[in-house]
Amino acid sequence: MKYRVFIEQDEDGVYVAEVPSLPGCISQGHTRADALKNIREAIAAYLESVEAHDEPIPPPISEEIVEVSG
Repeated sequence: MKYRVFIEQDEDGVYVAEVPSLPGCISQGHTRADALKNIREAIAAYLESVEAHDEPIPPPISEEIVEVSG
């Protein structure tokens, strides 16, 4: 499965990663690569927890990139 991840650098320089389709699934890292590694682990743990509690797995969000000439 593929999930959309938003990554932003906060005011302290830490990279924060969030998965919109998995409420509360947030992680961080000192570098962008660390944040991506950590959010992959967070997603795996989130999905394991959902399965363990017999809850439905939230579907990944599909998206399209639209180019607009300006």
